[in-house]
Parts: sequence; C-alpha cells; structure tokens
Amino acid sequence: MQLEFALEDAPQLESTLRPGESLRRLALPGGMLWYQFLRAPRRTLTIVVRRGRVEVRAPRWIPLADVERFVREKEGWVRRRLSDTRTVVPRLSWREGETIPVLGEALSLALVAGPGEARRSGDRIEVPSTSAVPDRAMLRAAVLEWLGAEAGRVFSERIAHFAPRLGVPVPALRLSNARTQWGSASARGRVRLNWRLIHVPMRLVDYVVVHELSHLREMNHSARFWAIVGSVYPGYLAARRELNRLEKQLPQI
Repeated sequence: MQLEFALEDAPQLESTLRPGESLRRLALPGGMLWYQFLRAPRRTLTIVVRRGRVEVRAPRWIPLADVERFVREKEGWVRRRLSDTRTVVPRLSWREGETIPVLGEALSLALVAGPGEARRSGDRIEVPSTSAVPDRAMLRAAVLEWLGAEAGRVFSERIAHFAPRLGVPVPALRLSNARTQWGSASARGRVRLNWRLIHVPMRLVDYVVVHELSHLREMNHSARFWAIVGSVYPGYLAARRELNRLEKQLPQI
C-alpha cells in the first residue's frame, strides 16, 4: 500500500507555508513524503504530524542529509500518526440549521431578518440578512467574523486571568491562522493563539493559554517549563491528549 504522507497536494501545502518554511519531498519505501521544513533556533530535530500535514523542525547547524536520515528512520511513526489523523471531517456547507462547535457547545446557524452583525442567542448563531434568498458566502463571512471576535474576547479574558497566577505581565495577544500550531510565545512577551481554539471546551483553551504564558518564563520544553505549567494547570497531560484527539473532529471551514 502506498503511504499517503500528505493528504493535500504540493500546491495546497505551499499556500500554508509560514515565513522561513520550505516545502520538500523525500522518496521513502512507503511512498513520496511531502513535508514542510523549518530551521529554527532549537536544539533537537522534531517531526510534527497534524491534520494530514508533516512538518520537520531542525536546528540550523544540522546538515540536511542528517535531517533526511532522521525522517527515514521515523517513517513507521509518521505512517501511524498520519493514519491516526486521517479522519476527514466534511466541510461545512453553510446552510441554515448546520451546527458549529463553540467552546465545546454545538451552536446552530440561523438566518434572521434585518440588518446587523452575527450574534449568539442561546444555542444559535444568528446571522441577520436583508435577503430572502440565503447567501452561503455571506453566511460564512459573517460567522467567521463573529468567531474571530469571540475568540479574541475569550482568549484575552483567559490570558488576563492566568498571567498574574504565573507571575508574568499580561501580554499582547494576536490571533493566528496557523495550520500546525495552537499557539506560540515570543521572547518579546507576545502570545499568538490559533483562533480555531474557539471550537474546543474552555478547559482546553485554558491549557493552551497556560502553556504559552509559561513560555514567557521558560522558552523551552524542559522539566522546569512543565513544572511551571503544572503549578497552575495540574491536568496538562490529559488536556494535551484530549486536544490532540479533538483536533481531528474540528469543522473544516
């Protein structure tokens, strides 16, 4: 059986590259591997598999030949991880009555007559419309705008809640559209959180918030870093596992 390393073709992967990333391919016994390659100021080689994409992160000093040797050695692991993430959630059709998870709750889309912006009302996301004919593009744009605003509001509140407990200043927040990261933190005291976290339960949002705020004290994943995380969020291991499981079920928007 050919190994389906990437569920998307190269042009689609290229459109998701971040600054500093390149798209590479490697012929392996199980098939051709397309992967996103990033050199960064880190100490170890890492392979990340998420939503059918493979990302390889490497220190700047490691030769490319050693990177490829490492990937070859991990072929079996990559195969298993891709198999785990191969469940494809159907894309939203953007019809009235369709549901979207918001902080773990299923909210249905509803068109209401009149002008205005999308808003939550009970278990519905109401989208005002002045047209009698539902416009899917309009519905999608309005809901995405509301989701982004809601993400910014909720994440800012949770950052303000946890920053004092971790002994760090409340950082500036930016929303991310990254494909392979839930969040990141910079040495300049900034935090980026993936807006798609708005889909998962609040306890998992809190885990990512605590994780990134902890990086403002320890910019690595050392034992000291995890001790900082655990001091505020003792159940971080279970949260990490649950987040990895749920990410396969998030809506394709």
